[in-house]
Parts: sequence; structure tokens; C-alpha cells
Amino acid sequence: MGWTERVWDAFATTIKLADKVEQLNATVIKQQHHIEDLMGRVIRLETALELGMRAKRPKRLSGPPSKSV
Repeated sequence: MGWTERVWDAFATTIKLADKVEQLNATVIKQQHHIEDLMGRVIRLETALELGMRAKRPKRLSGPPSKSV
């Protein structure tokens, strides 16, 4: 194998590696969008749970405590 073939192989390997990096970058971007979507859904679920829990709490009237005899 001559030096030109080695240089050519190095260029080909670099191009393949760059393509793989671009594919990985696209995958990471897609996963980041998916994670952000899931985070928004969790926040909405937490809010609904909090509102539901507040609605079920009995409301107490303020006033003097009653004495049990």
C-alpha cells in the first residue's frame, strides 16, 4: 500500500466519521426535544395532582374551638 492509498483511506475514514457524528447529532437533538416534551407533560401532571389534592382537603371554619364535654 502506497502513501497515496493511505492518505485516501484516511480521508475516507474521516468522511465516514463525520457522517456518523452528524447522525449522532441529529439523534441527540431529537432525543432532547422528546425529553423536553416529557418534562412538560410531567409538569402538567404535577399541577393537576396538586390541584386535585387541594380540592379534596376539607375546609375548616375558623372560630373558637368547641369544647367536648
